Amino acid sequence: MGNLGKWIGGGLGFVMGGPIGAVLGFLVGSMVDNTTIQTSTYTTSARHTTPGDFGMSLLVLVAAMMKADNKVLKSELDYVKQFFIRQFGQSTAREALVMLKDILKQDIPVRDVCQQISKNMDYSSRLQLLHLLFNISQADGTMHPSELDAIEKMAGYMGIASSDFLSIRNMFVPETDSSYKILEIEPTATDEVVKKAYRRMAMKYHPDKVSHLGEEFRRSADEKFKKVNEAYEKIKKERNMN
Repeated sequence: MGNLGKWIGGGLGFVMGGPIGAVLGFLVGSMVDNTTIQTSTYTTSARHTTPGDFGMSLLVLVAAMMKADNKVLKSELDYVKQFFIRQFGQSTAREALVMLKDILKQDIPVRDVCQQISKNMDYSSRLQLLHLLFNISQADGTMHPSELDAIEKMAGYMGIASSDFLSIRNMFVPETDSSYKILEIEPTATDEVVKKAYRRMAMKYHPDKVSHLGEEFRRSADEKFKKVNEAYEKIKKERNMN
């Protein structure tokens, strides 16, 4: 059993109940074999997110995103597999793809799933989910409009602030003044405001914010943090800031 089994064995809480549990069905049991699973009853209050909660939520949302255009191509599955290999290694990618193929056969109540995540997952973990969804949607080098629309709806259902959605989207789909949008400020902001915004965003996106998800997911959070630093450096260079 690879890292996916480790995430699951590390604890499944809220995903075992509610709409996510209904989508997963018996998939978890068939995947983990003799792995010991820690579970808790589904609740509607915010809780500390476990690697298992996060990993299962990610797979369900990836499936929902891939189904957004009502067709799932083998090439898409291949790109997702390659993404998982890069992020988490061969063993995890293989296990995740098996589970993902089964989830894709399910009818996914996207709004209900996202609202369950919103009520039970800490905000930093939700931001990391959003970042990974954008990352995976670009695995084939193209951001498809149907997937972008699906991600935006998911972000809203998960209770992610529009400014945070815009910040993360500009890390993948650059717009005019993307560096400022990543830092959640206007181009007219003073140098002092720019510096304060950088410190605020660096703290918000720091990998340590999701260290409770385990090293694999914390490592993937480095990309978000790097984009904030790149945006700040670009603005500093344009303004000749010290």
